[in-house]
Amino acid sequence: MPARPHASTAYRGRFAPSPTGPLHLGSLLAAFGSWLLARHAGGEWLVRIEDVDRAREVPGAAARQLDTLAAFGLVPDRPPAYQSQRHELYRDALEQLRQAGAAFPCACSRSELAAQGGIHRHCVATAARARPAWRLRVADGSRIGFDDGLQGHFEQDLAAEVGDFVLRRADGYWAYQLAVVVDDADQGITDVVRGADLLDSTPRQILLQRALGLPTPRYLHLPLVLDAHGHKLSKSSAAWPVDPEAPLPALRLCWSLLGQDPAVLRGTPTTADLLQRTVAHFDPATMPTRLNFHPPTTTREG
Repeated sequence: MPARPHASTAYRGRFAPSPTGPLHLGSLLAAFGSWLLARHAGGEWLVRIEDVDRAREVPGAAARQLDTLAAFGLVPDRPPAYQSQRHELYRDALEQLRQAGAAFPCACSRSELAAQGGIHRHCVATAARARPAWRLRVADGSRIGFDDGLQGHFEQDLAAEVGDFVLRRADGYWAYQLAVVVDDADQGITDVVRGADLLDSTPRQILLQRALGLPTPRYLHLPLVLDAHGHKLSKSSAAWPVDPEAPLPALRLCWSLLGQDPAVLRGTPTTADLLQRTVAHFDPATMPTRLNFHPPTTTREG
């Protein structure tokens, strides 16, 4: 499926949260980092709500996330896109892969795959399914490497480490890998800036881009905010939401976590003043690959 035509831009980035809860410090860091890099490049910054998995969606979370971004001054340059409104694009992509022989139905259960080491190389299902999953066929020797804008070179043997991966689940929901590849191409995204937990998803996405004849954007994976136990903040009890009523402290913290000089933000009484100052002084060369920071453990009363 060819990418849809867009007005030419040298840089178009995006922030793509899933509406599974409020934004926390880790998600704000990803949003702020991607916004800063887009502004530094003189490009566009978009927001896409990744609500393709409706079973995990928290009602009202998408609207609250957008309101929180606006409170922090992070307003996209185009109206937000919603994956739940893009099923036709995903169906077209799957059909293209099916016709090319690159996608196939699979009735394997999780337990059957676990018995084979968890990596799908051929179907081991003992019974048919009325609605099988669909997988991308990963050829032996499929090794994908790329140069990340912050983390450096990353390479993965997809056949040995991942195997044939899911494009559409047996429950009918679209898999993240297919949806994000189709969306990035359709929206003309040139630069994907996101958390380092998605670093090992990137080779799968590059393989899919090649199979669909789509361009590969540049990738930059920001360091994760971890709790004291080394867990990603979004999965931690310490992941309390950021406060949209008081954006300045969280923005200053994120600025420091991104390796920037906190002194340049002194004397910025409003969010608009602070963001203007960050754009003027942001230096991507000082961004760290890892964070030596753990948010304090917080308990709530009542």
